Amino acid sequence: MIAAEGVSLFIVDDDPSVRTSLTRLLRAEGAEPQCFATAEEFLDHLPHVAGPCCALLDIGLPGRSGLDLHARLQAIRPEIAVVFLTGHGDVPGAVTSMKRGAVDFLLKPVEAVTLLAALTRAIERARASADDKAVKRDIALSYGELTPREREVLTHVIAGKRNKVIAAEIGTTEKTVKVHRGRIMEKMKVRSVADLVRAADKLGIKPTPSPPRGKAP
Repeated sequence: MIAAEGVSLFIVDDDPSVRTSLTRLLRAEGAEPQCFATAEEFLDHLPHVAGPCCALLDIGLPGRSGLDLHARLQAIRPEIAVVFLTGHGDVPGAVTSMKRGAVDFLLKPVEAVTLLAALTRAIERARASADDKAVKRDIALSYGELTPREREVLTHVIAGKRNKVIAAEIGTTEKTVKVHRGRIMEKMKVRSVADLVRAADKLGIKPTPSPPRGKAP
């Protein structure tokens, strides 16, 4: 049995027999996949889906190809874990898909044990991605509670600067910086500067370097 609880599984393949066989296999493993014949059908359904997701994508889809669909997913839902299936030995396609972050690239007909192993890895990645997304959302909410001044001080704190140095660079007192630092740590729900650095990195916030020596801040 595959541990797919809480994970949405999708099969996107234009061959009805493939969709049927894959569905039977996954149902036997305790999963309940949803099937789509084209990339467009899947994309139309996607806005209604939340939480961790895995998709088995056929490369040779009519209209938008599986590779094109994956590129689109990377743009709008990069947390979706993808395993490619193809009836052709498409080596360039395999290279492209793996570079874009696909979990695996399997050639039809694929053995059940191989497919289930790839899907298990995809499920694990999907859960990790969903957890990471949730963490980023919580951090973003905390960051939104900071005042503009606190956000400024934060960029200096994550640069590893002492309060005295920060005060001199932003034109305030050391005591005021200390107060700001305390409020930042409280609002961001962190206990150390290292935790604050990791949280800021999740949001893409860069530290503010000190000005070159000899120049006024």
